[in-house]
Amino acid sequence: MADELLDRRAVHDELERARTTFHHLLDGASETDLARPTRGTRWNNEQLLFHMIFGYMVVLALLLLVRLFGRLPRGISRAFAALLNAATRLFDVINYLGPLGAVKVYGRRRMGVKFDRVIETLHRRLDAESEADLARGMHYPVRWDPFFKDFMTVADIYRYPARHFDFHREQLTLTSQG
Repeated sequence: MADELLDRRAVHDELERARTTFHHLLDGASETDLARPTRGTRWNNEQLLFHMIFGYMVVLALLLLVRLFGRLPRGISRAFAALLNAATRLFDVINYLGPLGAVKVYGRRRMGVKFDRVIETLHRRLDAESEADLARGMHYPVRWDPFFKDFMTVADIYRYPARHFDFHREQLTLTSQG
């Protein structure tokens, strides 16, 4: 059943594609490139690159949440999602400010290392998921991210970061993107 929901090989391939692409973008960027404003965001390229990593980091937290809420009656996760949707303005502020500070902590080298670690963790977790785990789901705050659906399974969560990554990649203004 879950294999119908999720092609594990395709997700592993997507994780590796993102890793390769990220390192290509990061390694090919000059300091001028990193400081350049992006298209459609208030971040510069370096900040947006961190936000792209964060999309993968947040999957680890989402997987924990779905393991908890996926065992409870759906109404509980629906109420939790409604509460989070009500806090969207606060989320937007935190979501914007996070990369501003994170790039000062991580910098270019540490961003690449962090991305590699997160990708490796996602590979291991995906391999360990049972079919029942992949089918487990919960309601999500759809106002927080255009790629969140009202109800998402663990399988959906594994598909999420590639969509987020690809969307933001189009907003980068790096000269090395080619």
